[in-house]
Amino acid sequence: MLSVFMDSDGDDRQLAVSLAPLVSAAVEGLVREVVLVDRGVGAAVREVADYCGCAIVPPGDLEHAFKTARSDWLFFMEPGSRPEIGWTRTVADHIDAVRQGRASPEAARLKPAAADRPGFLRRFRDRPSPIAQGLLLKKPQAVGLAKQRGAQPLADLAKGLATRRLQAEMRAKFAPGP
Repeated sequence: MLSVFMDSDGDDRQLAVSLAPLVSAAVEGLVREVVLVDRGVGAAVREVADYCGCAIVPPGDLEHAFKTARSDWLFFMEPGSRPEIGWTRTVADHIDAVRQGRASPEAARLKPAAADRPGFLRRFRDRPSPIAQGLLLKKPQAVGLAKQRGAQPLADLAKGLATRRLQAEMRAKFAPGP
């Protein structure tokens, strides 16, 4: 049902944190593949990606990668972020609602996890990435964005899209200790 896409630089720990909750989603049949967009991937990330069965594509091949994705729905997320328990059911329900014509807009995001929600003033001062809570898109919309905006980072492709807020939560990018 889902092909997950992440921009990836050289941080294998961030990647591992994000992949962990995707394993159970793959077992449940929701996640069919994980594709990393190479934004400076090093040997450690390649090793983690290989071990987990992730594909790695160059940024210039985004349109082709979206077109050939194994699923009709694409989910963009930041390395280091991770969906919380229950997200698979919520996403599957949204996809079913779209198929039945009961959900608009079709694109959707998860909501920030309670532990990560900023205080009142920080909400106005700090702008999260457009994929901080993930971004769920139908394949044709993602292909159109790639055609229109090129090899930009996934967060830049996601700017300005109308989305529906789903009730599942996404934890913010993992902040490793020293």
